[in-house]
Amino acid sequence: MNAEKAEGPRAKLKKTTMMVLAVTLHNIPEGMAVGVVYAGYMAGTNTITAGGALALALGIAIQNFPEGAIISLPLRAEGKSKWKAFLDGVWSGAVEPVGALITILASGLIIPVMPYLLSFAAGAMMYVVVEELIPEMSAGEHSNIGVIMFAVGFTLMMALDVALV
Repeated sequence: MNAEKAEGPRAKLKKTTMMVLAVTLHNIPEGMAVGVVYAGYMAGTNTITAGGALALALGIAIQNFPEGAIISLPLRAEGKSKWKAFLDGVWSGAVEPVGALITILASGLIIPVMPYLLSFAAGAMMYVVVEELIPEMSAGEHSNIGVIMFAVGFTLMMALDVALV
């Protein structure tokens, strides 16, 4: 957990750089998911409602706040200024609207491969969470705060899922 060296094949990138890349890559298909839902809604699909599209966009927007912190806090701890660390967190999420717009414009081509893209996004984020975040959350004196916030976040997302769909 406290190793400076990453596991797996050698890479010239630092641990924080690899985490930024993983979260950024994870955000592209997230934006594409929002784009698919809005493209379906705009096409008049009866199974996609405005509430469903809003619920997905809102859920992804809410979880982007802790994702930005996942990027910003380690960069700040590495010595980057507050603003540079903050901007790196923002830029990692800025790929989502771009992914959404591209998906809306090219929905006929992208929608058939969307399950694979979403699987890739989920896998990238699960790797980051299991390999980096859970061990770091459990370290130290106040590990219960991380567990409580995880439970609060999960509960909030489930409430949004039920309330907005």
